[in-house]
Amino acid sequence: MMLKDRVAFVTGAGSGIGRAGAIAMAREGAHVVVTDLRHDLADETAALIRQEGGSAEAKVLDVRDDAAIRAEIDRIAAELGRIDVVHSHAGLQIAGKLEEVTADQMDAAWALNVRSHFVVSNAVLPHMRRQGGGSVIVTASNSGCQYDRGMISYATTKHAAVAMVRQMAADYARENIRFNALCPGFVDTPFNAGFEKQMGGRRQLETYVSDTIPMGRWASVEEIADGILFLASEKSSFVTGLALVIDGGEIL
Repeated sequence: MMLKDRVAFVTGAGSGIGRAGAIAMAREGAHVVVTDLRHDLADETAALIRQEGGSAEAKVLDVRDDAAIRAEIDRIAAELGRIDVVHSHAGLQIAGKLEEVTADQMDAAWALNVRSHFVVSNAVLPHMRRQGGGSVIVTASNSGCQYDRGMISYATTKHAAVAMVRQMAADYARENIRFNALCPGFVDTPFNAGFEKQMGGRRQLETYVSDTIPMGRWASVEEIADGILFLASEKSSFVTGLALVIDGGEIL
């Protein structure tokens, strides 16, 4: 097992990519602390892990609450003795061009898509330093490696997340604390509501996916979870500062 006896902490793990990554890490032997804004969804993810014989606990967590993030990370380190993997996944998608997005909406996107990842990374740093290393995975997007028409808050904050990951990677590589950005393309989850609205409905979104993405289809959450496993495990032991794009060739 790639993550036997490791401890993993995941935000936004109640559905979609966050859930799939948590389940995949548990299958590889990790004890996973599953967190989400909704306790019922976190509980569902943890229950799915336990049904497969894995180890998980569920916690409610609002990643906009700095004190709650720090308290939970400190609790895990104190009770379990270590934190080997962090997947900071929670995020927000707001559609719109410059004149269609308010400053408050931009602030909300920044709080989830950049600031929360900063706080999580800052909080886990001393614990990973003490244990001699660790892997921090920040969910950005392929929108952090290209520009999406009519998505100013999303593209801006995702580019910022990629830049922040690369800066942290450069600063802490000598301490064996690895920082990498997960950059998915279109995955068929409810998170695509913003793009669906922007494009005029589900049919138009399906047409965009089939016509524009070179591979002609959505990614599955399991395909993205494979990328999470790679970044979480020793398979990527010499990888830091990477923006791992998994998008069927969309950015080409």
